[in-house]
Amino acid sequence: MARYGYARISTRSQRDDSQLDALRAAGCERVWTDTASGRLARRPQWDACLDHLRAGDELVVTRLSRMARSVRHLTGIAADLHERGIDLVVLKQGIDTTTPAGRFTFHVLAAMDEMLADLISEGTREGLESARARGRVGGRRPKLTTRQADVAHGMYAEVAPDGKHRYTVAEIADTFGVSRKTIYRHLDPTGTRRQPDKTARTPAPATGKNQ
Repeated sequence: MARYGYARISTRSQRDDSQLDALRAAGCERVWTDTASGRLARRPQWDACLDHLRAGDELVVTRLSRMARSVRHLTGIAADLHERGIDLVVLKQGIDTTTPAGRFTFHVLAAMDEMLADLISEGTREGLESARARGRVGGRRPKLTTRQADVAHGMYAEVAPDGKHRYTVAEIADTFGVSRKTIYRHLDPTGTRRQPDKTARTPAPATGKNQ
């Protein structure tokens, strides 16, 4: 069994020795570090870290946000690590799956992943049934259920340490399998935050023949 660490450093902060210091103090034999400012940026060191881990190893991070891009991504990671027999230790948030309480947290994360998949499947099924009732085969992508809308509101309201939204509208839409416009409609029912219509064209100026 070995203990390994992973750190993700934002390009905005240039350096973040506190993460590396904490991981070394926790006894990590090796630390993989990515420098990425966005959740969609490539993280080759994270991939290398996952490839290196073996059953019985411990993965140490300072915060869950250092390794996961979204709630859905986090639950997927939790399920993968659990299946591979790898423990997770999150220093700043008191998660340690080598303990009974930590293992319980891991199971909750895995259950959340299954629940999200079920909610998306249920919404898709309801949308298709509604479309068939109207004589359509496909129809629009399913709108959010009341429960899904509440979760989406909570995700959008969550603020990262830098003061910005932790999850973008695009990430929330991807989580529930709907369009960004659907998320915007649920975040602001008045419709005042509609996205600009990119298909609209500016009318051509009148020519001299029509004057």
